[in-house]
Amino acid sequence: MVAPALLSPRTPSPSARVPAATLIRGFGGNIPFRCTRSRLLFVAPSLRAPESYPLRAGSSNLGMAAGGGVGSPERDSSPTAYEESLNCLSSLITRRTRADGTNKGDNFDLMFDYLKMLELDGPISRLKVIHVAGTKGKGSTCAFTESILRCCGFRTGLFTSPHLIDVRERFRIDGVEISEEKFLEYFWWCWNRLQEKTNDDVPMPTYFRFLALLAFKIFSAEQVDVAILEVGLGGKFDATNVVQKPIVCGISSLGYDHMEILGNTLGEIAGEKSGIFKQGVPAYTVPQPEEAMSVLKDKAFQLGIPLHVVSPLDSGALKDLHLGLDGEHQYINAGLAISLSRAWLKETGNAEGINFQDTTFLPDQFVRGLTITSLQGRAQIVPDSHLRSQERNFSLGDLVFYLDGAHSPESLEVCARWFSHAIRDVTQHSDTQGEQHFAGHNASQILLFNCMSVRDPQLLLPRLVNTCAQYGVHFHRALFVPNQSVYNKVGSHVSAPADSQHVDLSWQLTLQKVWESLTHSEKDAGLSSTRDHEHSSVFPSLPLAIKWLREHVQQNRSTRFQVLVTGSLHLVGDVLRLIKK
Repeated sequence: MVAPALLSPRTPSPSARVPAATLIRGFGGNIPFRCTRSRLLFVAPSLRAPESYPLRAGSSNLGMAAGGGVGSPERDSSPTAYEESLNCLSSLITRRTRADGTNKGDNFDLMFDYLKMLELDGPISRLKVIHVAGTKGKGSTCAFTESILRCCGFRTGLFTSPHLIDVRERFRIDGVEISEEKFLEYFWWCWNRLQEKTNDDVPMPTYFRFLALLAFKIFSAEQVDVAILEVGLGGKFDATNVVQKPIVCGISSLGYDHMEILGNTLGEIAGEKSGIFKQGVPAYTVPQPEEAMSVLKDKAFQLGIPLHVVSPLDSGALKDLHLGLDGEHQYINAGLAISLSRAWLKETGNAEGINFQDTTFLPDQFVRGLTITSLQGRAQIVPDSHLRSQERNFSLGDLVFYLDGAHSPESLEVCARWFSHAIRDVTQHSDTQGEQHFAGHNASQILLFNCMSVRDPQLLLPRLVNTCAQYGVHFHRALFVPNQSVYNKVGSHVSAPADSQHVDLSWQLTLQKVWESLTHSEKDAGLSSTRDHEHSSVFPSLPLAIKWLREHVQQNRSTRFQVLVTGSLHLVGDVLRLIKK
């Protein structure tokens, strides 16, 4: 790793105690550099950082960052500068706890200390922010909003979470994830200053708080016209809520999720989400369950602001075009995005030149923005390129992945509707037994599923299965796998242990038991000690499950296999990483 020119190396005091030290390679050799949760220490005070940052990973200069000259043979075996930044970022991951009055919002006020340390308290006040919270659809709403305003000619910054493959997905400038060079520049700018200035009383920020601070730095330095911020979790004590005066706030559909953190009732959850409302800042939401809506209205009333309830977008307003994001539920998110974009334009005095007079059709810029919006892992359809590259005769079998990161009962119902409609669109007919066919061949639906152990599969899986059944869709088999990525490390190539014999599959066997109870007899459902049932299988790793699917396609060449991947955004990201290699 190469330290940026902004860092002044220093020698640690003799009393310094730095656990879990990591030796990191730098220009010309090994830099005694320790990346820990509490301190970033350089042992060589005479070492000077280069005046400019090296080229991105994969460029010819990276060999220097990896410990040798240009094209050094050590490059492939040494961590890259980017990987080392991810290692440092991983050191900030902690177990999430409920932020409430008993712990001062998990010490939320520390965010203001961090802003001062980074000299961002001034720049953040000048950002023209759109702030969005919610349980379902907040990421899609932010993506639609960003695309609309970009098509209106504004320089946009978009901060979303989580990422699926690469952490840089969270930071987008003008619709494009930040480059590796700029990520490294801004990452070390923030990291080095915080390492120098934090202490026992004000420790290094936790993982998401650091990412939010990094977003503020990126958007300020890149001089975006508008910053669209998606809340990470909750609202009131979320790191993004350090913004004191956004231009407009929005709350997407609310439901039951993260209840161990946000509360057990819709009212409690709505109370946390409405924490992003600010006095004097217009607020928008979509139709909500009565319990949640009542709390949102009360909060708005206390602040003396109107709460605008937005109807779903009428598809006719798109002038015979379609939303860039698939699924009927996206018309709810698009409706909210339109209102947020219109409010931002008017509040900032930028509405001139945009035709809002036509009550039948949307302005052309809005239509274009909505139709070109893209977001990975949400109602995404990806054919398996591996099989297609090996099989020139595409008619002999096919494997298509339908990916959606739904992980709550409500969102899984929406996912099931989308999947059922999506496969119906490519299915020409069904026989009298309900067997589906594609272009004269059979179509077989398979579920690839995992969810976090804090979620209740008794609530998730029945919602998915029953909704699909209403549309005549029945899964021929369900595959349960542990996530390939690990939760305590950030990286593009992070994976589970190679030794699949020692992977704990107790949770996947629990999921399988729930599945079998839904699709089979009670007797068979009790046989949870085995991995293979007539209608389901448990695999010790995702690569083995993908391998099985590909082999199954080769053995059944007259069938199109439609695989729904859902239950976890982490799982969706892992699948995308594997099938796009």
